[in-house]
Amino acid sequence: MDRSPASRIQAANSAILVDGNLDAIGDFFAPDYVVHLTDRDARDGLDAIRGFVEMVRRAFPDLQIEVEVLVEGEDRIAWQRTVQGTHERDFMGFPASGRRVVWRDMVTSRFRDGMIAEEWVITDLAERLLRSRQL
Repeated sequence: MDRSPASRIQAANSAILVDGNLDAIGDFFAPDYVVHLTDRDARDGLDAIRGFVEMVRRAFPDLQIEVEVLVEGEDRIAWQRTVQGTHERDFMGFPASGRRVVWRDMVTSRFRDGMIAEEWVITDLAERLLRSRQL
């Protein structure tokens, strides 16, 4: 089994977000995982990931993800994911539109002992949800 950071990122996206296998979170992420977002740091570890995945999959049950690795370093990898799904339920204050929404996340992941320990994430999801309401 390939344990390179690129293969781990691909496998995590597929197992957790696409397949909805929440039990796999501990296979990819360190227990003290931290994510840095635009306006805050989430230090809730694996619970933060679980909550986010449940919320996204509930709102967009037919997620499809394409991962593009941009740069790979010693313990970090920069990558972009293009996500698409049908907005079938409310999501973070945005009412369901029934429309297909496509968004991109730019992520830098830091690995420790083969596990994702920290990430920096920028997304255009809110912009895409606003735009889908205006169409």
